[in-house]
Amino acid sequence: MNKIKIFLSGGSGMVGSNIREALADSKYEIVCPGKLELDLLDYEKVNAFFRTNSFDLVIHTAGIVGGILANIDNPVKYLVENTDMARNVILSAKNNGVKRLINLGSSCMYPRNAKNPIKEESILTGELEPTNEGYAIAKIYALRLCEYINKKNQDCAYKTLIPCNLHGKYDKFEPHHAHLIPSIIYKVHYAKKNNLQNIEIWGNGDVRRECMYVSDLADFIKFTLENYDKIPNIINVGLGYDYTINEYYNMVAKVVGYQGAFTHDLTKPEGMKKKLVDIFFQTQLGWKPKYTFEQGIIETYNYLKNKY
Repeated sequence: MNKIKIFLSGGSGMVGSNIREALADSKYEIVCPGKLELDLLDYEKVNAFFRTNSFDLVIHTAGIVGGILANIDNPVKYLVENTDMARNVILSAKNNGVKRLINLGSSCMYPRNAKNPIKEESILTGELEPTNEGYAIAKIYALRLCEYINKKNQDCAYKTLIPCNLHGKYDKFEPHHAHLIPSIIYKVHYAKKNNLQNIEIWGNGDVRRECMYVSDLADFIKFTLENYDKIPNIINVGLGYDYTINEYYNMVAKVVGYQGAFTHDLTKPEGMKKKLVDIFFQTQLGWKPKYTFEQGIIETYNYLKNKY
């Protein structure tokens, strides 16, 4: 039986690594060149790679990612490099006859004041959250590029998955680069290890986030491959419920065994007040996450302890 040959960008990142594990199946052949083998910022090299290799499908997960501080400090990098990588991968796929592509979006693409739960059609209906605007614009660019290709090429089916916040195996835990949950886990673990009596939370802790264990996203991508024609071209992927930042700190503290106190720095940015994605289409398809948030926290914390 011929294998399904997939080009996976960002194969060494958190999402890409979990996808490779989920697709460790004889029916798939995953090609995920590293940075030294293929520079995704160089269109000519990417196009040449696609020209000399034949792929049945592309999964684009590569990107410059980080938490709120990294986004604030590096807006040019987050805008330009994420846009360039998306353009190079998507256009190279299209120009070399790849008919199916899965593009990974982000809930950061939604307007900061969008009505929750946020529906897919909310894209570009309002102002973006300023703290990660560059990253969001790059993600919107990739989504629109896929839509334009679909409209002009009826045999192409380029789909964008928009996951909620993620955490899990192969995540980044360094405070400057980490997203919300790995940052919280690292801070609480560090505080317990060093007998710190207080942990600082940015803002008042009342903003809400929806956070999913990353292996569930990888499972949905596998589900998408197996049910490709049924999947909408734009679809949210999430848990369907959220918690406040304060609740996340308390839940992580319980898992880690930290018994100190929390303080709040009201001068620090918090990001969007709430961004719970609407999972109507996901539910209609009959797919749901395997991990509750609490289960995902335990798995992520175990990964941190084993890695560090």
